[in-house]
Amino acid sequence: MSFFNQNGFFVLLLLLLLLVIKSSVKNISKYFSKDMEGKIFIGKNQKKIKLFFLILAFICLVIALSRPVELKEPIKIKQPVISLVVAFDISKSMSSKDVFPNRLSFAKNKFTHFISLLKNEKVGALAFSQKAFLISPITSDYETLKYLVANMKPDYVNRSGTNLLEALKGVETISENEEKKALIFFTDGGDGTDFSQEIAFANEHKIKVFIYGIGSLKGGVIEDNGDLLQDKDKNIVISKINEKIQELAIKTDGAYLDFSTSNDDMEPFLDEIRAKFEPKTKDEILINQNKEWFFIPLVCGLVFFSLAIFGVGRR
Repeated sequence: MSFFNQNGFFVLLLLLLLLVIKSSVKNISKYFSKDMEGKIFIGKNQKKIKLFFLILAFICLVIALSRPVELKEPIKIKQPVISLVVAFDISKSMSSKDVFPNRLSFAKNKFTHFISLLKNEKVGALAFSQKAFLISPITSDYETLKYLVANMKPDYVNRSGTNLLEALKGVETISENEEKKALIFFTDGGDGTDFSQEIAFANEHKIKVFIYGIGSLKGGVIEDNGDLLQDKDKNIVISKINEKIQELAIKTDGAYLDFSTSNDDMEPFLDEIRAKFEPKTKDEILINQNKEWFFIPLVCGLVFFSLAIFGVGRR
């Protein structure tokens, strides 16, 4: 038997202080008339047994406050853990508004819902265009991760182009200790048509690629510093979803999913990731088996208090 909150016993000093005060007031009657004493001192004529019950109640409540526990040996269990890396495309095409409010903001909102469905998974985050940028290392702190992604502002980096290979290299860097790696892209696919280099790198480093494609076939214009983006011939650029990126997901044993305005798509997407990415890593956690006994002195204290107030004659 032990106590989790041993400092709680210091409250007993209050009881000692009250007893000292009580003993000191016996000699103060010579300074007041009997009528005045009756107005100043409450309970002066109560029976000693009532005071005894109050003291017992106080002691029992202090013991309950100190949390008596029966110590037992903790047990160790292992739980499977999947490590995921989420990569956000921050290229200029992701500012297109064919998906409301724009593709990048839509990706952030989807990620917030996606991470709310996670249980034992650990997650890291990257942003990429021509280069990859670390948002968060792999962590199980979902709230901090959601905050970092929500406040990600790519306005001060070069956003020209979509280099998926850079994101794949970033995954290899932040999860190098993992035997298998899962990478989730939130992207419109960029302009590439040949993904053989990315597929070869992913397979060599055992990276399964899962792609959440954001963008429409009709496409949308791209705003660049308040103006519409134009090509070298001064034609307005229309950015569309690049469906050819599905090849990258399929040939790395991953999965591809088109965007949806409903949040119902995130759960089956996560289920697909879990099914394809069988976890081998297991985190060892301790399960505490200590048994709390605070309720016994708590109940006794309440019983003694009730006896003191109601059980020995009522004033």
